[in-house]
Amino acid sequence: MKLVGIDIGKNKHFFCIMDKVTGEIIVSPTSFLNNKDGFDFFIQKLKPYSKDSLLIGMEDTGHYHFSLLKYLLDNHFTVALINPKTTDFTRKLQGGIIKNDELDTFTICDVLDNHERKKLYRITKVNRFDLYEQKQLTRHHHNLKEELNVYTNRLQKSIDIVFPEFNSLFKSKYGTIYMNILKTFGSADNIANTDIRILRKYFDIKGRGNRISLTPEKLKECAKASIGIPSSSEEIKIKHLIDQIELINEQISEVDKKIEEFSVQNNSPILSIPGISHFSGTSILAELGDICNYSKPSQIIKFAGVAPYHYESSQYNAKHTTITKKGSKYLRKTLYQIILPVIRYNPVFQQYYQLKLSQGKGHRCAQGHCVRKLLRIIYHLLTTNQQFDPKLLR
Repeated sequence: MKLVGIDIGKNKHFFCIMDKVTGEIIVSPTSFLNNKDGFDFFIQKLKPYSKDSLLIGMEDTGHYHFSLLKYLLDNHFTVALINPKTTDFTRKLQGGIIKNDELDTFTICDVLDNHERKKLYRITKVNRFDLYEQKQLTRHHHNLKEELNVYTNRLQKSIDIVFPEFNSLFKSKYGTIYMNILKTFGSADNIANTDIRILRKYFDIKGRGNRISLTPEKLKECAKASIGIPSSSEEIKIKHLIDQIELINEQISEVDKKIEEFSVQNNSPILSIPGISHFSGTSILAELGDICNYSKPSQIIKFAGVAPYHYESSQYNAKHTTITKKGSKYLRKTLYQIILPVIRYNPVFQQYYQLKLSQGKGHRCAQGHCVRKLLRIIYHLLTTNQQFDPKLLR
């Protein structure tokens, strides 16, 4: 077996080839460009060896490795992806005080040379490369949601300055009338000095949905009595923030539509679990990757970072520990977002949640137990391609 360690860079990559049995360096660290000519040069260096005898390793970090990974998979090479923390830990464990691209190729080979039972990498396959696209989309959805929260918080700050009573007039925020009035007038002062007939036009909305109880007359009356401060700068900020919020909402809708297409294409059995939507299901599948990389449920629990720490030293054994929070933060975020609806719509999860509460666990701790139970079920459904059946739960 020949081990190929690749250190990924933006403009060029480095690789070396090592014999797994003897540890001999067959090809010293060599660079190749991150383009078609560079990839072809690299493939030529691998030609003396059969593809079955090669194990190529690279760090799963950033995005610079995507093109090379796809190229190698399309050419039917076996590629192992390594967590950057693993190579960093291996370097420090060996007492390394120097880090450069050439030496990193050796470190990656050392990671690949680990015992099969304790392998510190995962094999990726060409037929699962579509999960990379899904991962990028679902992570983009998460990031857009975070941006949306930032802009809505800024909007509320500006509203508190120019019309602090505004939110109390509406049962829910960010509806059509709510946003149109803010975007057009921007402050209590402008609303108070606007002709009532102009205000009525913004309440005359056609289409489905319940009509709000607020009237133009009531809005104008509250605006006149408002303690808000007239501010042209805040009015401009409100208009721009609403533009940003509307744009992000459009982008989220576009992303969600594509995610739903991927979800229908995946046709995963985890969608049969009540409480898991197209987005959350796709996010879970994309973050986990190929389920064949995991041999037992505890591995995906560990990957999600929801496994509790186990701390034992001499006669001391910690009874209360937090979750590790290692692994994919996006997977962990998705799991904690969906666990409440999963508990709500599944009697078995409800009973399990109540059981943990009755044992003295806190709300968040009980949620964590349910998340781990959910991951064990997800693992079973994905490995057996079986639909969710609450009757089989215990």
